[in-house]
Amino acid sequence: MNLVLKSALAGVVVLAGFAPVSSFAQDGSCTCATAYNGVNPIGSLGSVNGDVMISQVAGYGPAKAGGALDFGSRVVVGSKGSASVQVGGCNVSVPANSTLDISRVENKICLNVLGSEKTAQTGNTNSTNYTPALIFGGMALGAGVLAATADKDHGHAVSD
Repeated sequence: MNLVLKSALAGVVVLAGFAPVSSFAQDGSCTCATAYNGVNPIGSLGSVNGDVMISQVAGYGPAKAGGALDFGSRVVVGSKGSASVQVGGCNVSVPANSTLDISRVENKICLNVLGSEKTAQTGNTNSTNYTPALIFGGMALGAGVLAATADKDHGHAVSD
């Protein structure tokens, strides 16, 4: 088989093998992402303990459990505090010394925790992560196609 054709085929197989992985992944900058259904406010503060502030129109103010959240909201948790946030299918814990930013990425709500640790739980806690299996399957498929299209005569001319 011609080298150009083999290279093109290998490229298509590699891309096809990795394409499904991106459909299961969340946006890389989001701790948790959920669909935006057009309703405002988009979420609320679940629990607030200790030193927790929330951005408001006039700046930052003390956060209260049940407080409404919208795009652009920021929850800042001090060294002696913690909070939880519910937005769509995301239930996110914001630990001490962390900040949670809420933004819109295309038609999704992006919750991003910055700070000491990240903890997020989506609405479906019994879901299975198939990403490693899909990556391995794509690699195996690519290797199989390359083996099947390998030049069996090792580049030697066939004689009559």
